[in-house]
Amino acid sequence: MDIKVQNITKIYGSGENRVTALDHADMNVSTGDFISIMGPSGSGKSTLLHIISGLDRPTSGSVFYDNTDIHRGSDKKLSAFRRQKMGFIFQQFNLLPVLTARENIIMPLLLDKKQPDETYLQQLSELLRIQDRLSHLPHELSGGQQQRVAIARALIARPDIIFADEPTGNLDSSSGAEAMDMLCKLRQSLNKTLVIITHDLRVAAMADRRFTMNDGILSEVMPS
Repeated sequence: MDIKVQNITKIYGSGENRVTALDHADMNVSTGDFISIMGPSGSGKSTLLHIISGLDRPTSGSVFYDNTDIHRGSDKKLSAFRRQKMGFIFQQFNLLPVLTARENIIMPLLLDKKQPDETYLQQLSELLRIQDRLSHLPHELSGGQQQRVAIARALIARPDIIFADEPTGNLDSSSGAEAMDMLCKLRQSLNKTLVIITHDLRVAAMADRRFTMNDGILSEVMPS
């Protein structure tokens, strides 16, 4: 599934309080791409991610998934599209504290009234090395293990694209490197598209295509 971002602008407030978070951003994402978007805090990179993934709407411009403009339909239709086609990984792991790791992983399927593919769940768990932690609650897991559970949750519905917003932001350097290594290997083996927002140069450098965001302006870093 290819994504075309056309002339996206996002404005908050008006008059003296007017802030342009995104200024006519354009980008194309092809199936299987690994893209990083790097920029300082407040540069607009998370706003861009939220609009590309349908979590927020642009002030103007369009986001096409193949031939479908995702911001033209109803919120209910867009929500279903996100659950079925996209996986999300956040800096805050967003695991429900009263659910086990396994229950957190399969939550996206249950929201669509689907049962998990146990073979696939086992495969993900083994690749992420959490197969012996599935019955544990989040507070019984390390930060790195919680993020690996979040990665499994993002992949459980077999989405076409994974969006990751500062996925190593709450991890120490060792745990962050391990989580990113696993995520990259899974992306490649499962042929998923991956878009990562980061302020970490090491994470950004892992991507096949790199973008920078400054004051709402999106630019692609061309290979030297």
